[in-house]
Amino acid sequence: MLDIIGLSEIDVEVYDAFAGTGSMTVAEIRRRTGFPRQRLLRVLRALNEKGLLTKLPGPTEAYSAVRPEIALEAMLRQKEQELASARLIADRLRERYRATSGKRPADLIEVIHGNALIAERADQLLRSAEQEVAFVDKPPYAQTPSVLHPAERDLLGRGVRFRGVYERSALELHDLSSDLEAGLALGEEARVVTSAPLKMIVVDQRIGLVPLRADLPEVGTALVIHPCALLDALSAVFSFLWQNGLPLRMPGKAELADVAPFDDARLLALLTTGLPDRSIAKQLGMSYRTFQRRLRDLMTALGATTRFQAGLQVATRGWVTLPVTQPLSEEDVIERAGSPSAHP
Repeated sequence: MLDIIGLSEIDVEVYDAFAGTGSMTVAEIRRRTGFPRQRLLRVLRALNEKGLLTKLPGPTEAYSAVRPEIALEAMLRQKEQELASARLIADRLRERYRATSGKRPADLIEVIHGNALIAERADQLLRSAEQEVAFVDKPPYAQTPSVLHPAERDLLGRGVRFRGVYERSALELHDLSSDLEAGLALGEEARVVTSAPLKMIVVDQRIGLVPLRADLPEVGTALVIHPCALLDALSAVFSFLWQNGLPLRMPGKAELADVAPFDDARLLALLTTGLPDRSIAKQLGMSYRTFQRRLRDLMTALGATTRFQAGLQVATRGWVTLPVTQPLSEEDVIERAGSPSAHP
């Protein structure tokens, strides 16, 4: 506290020695404090400069104390002015930093090399989510997707929304029960597209992660993208893919107890994604021949001779979830009505 007003403990002790006295010579002050003369003279000069002591005229070196309510108040006002000036400088620097932050490429994009560092950074970004994680999943992978990511499990438990768009090829690489079904059971919303232009993670629409190359067998290098037009573009790409994807909903045993056999419902759910038959068989842990027999039996039970008919039957019975067509907004109707293609 003494440092705030520029006083040391020795300064205070010498100044306190004047209490109850009018004035004192250096010899008298030395007898009261016990300090060596040279050290005492330095303290007296300092107190005089700070306005706490006044040097008296005359042949004998003597000092008198200025009352503390006068001297200390002046010192406090000076410190308050210095602090106010420091705040103004800090505010100006803060505003200047805000005005320039993010304008340099180095402020917008981080480059990360190595699968281990990429996986670690992805985990950090995921765990920083407060509202939503939006991701596009496709090969390549920094880590093989064998189980549900621990961060996703934790965040879903806290109520953070997870929306994922899976490229069809990615479904063949994920484990069905320990990864896909585990996430969906906890509340992940998933859709499937035939092909995605890139993989990405966007957290709270404030930071994103994308591989530098999508045509290599390993991730190798990734970019962390901070708020800028590129991050806006990633969000727009995700929205487009989400709107055009087919919902992926793996049924639970409880909800299908009175509707359809559990294994049949899983098979149908995978069929709606467009996965090749052999990939579906692999995901379900059955041979290709067993899969074919199971599918024939299912179609017979549904009274369907084609897969299209089977799809209509299971949709009618509520065994799978179909895409929900979003109604056109008033602005869309007006725009289409005014476009050249809307008229013959």
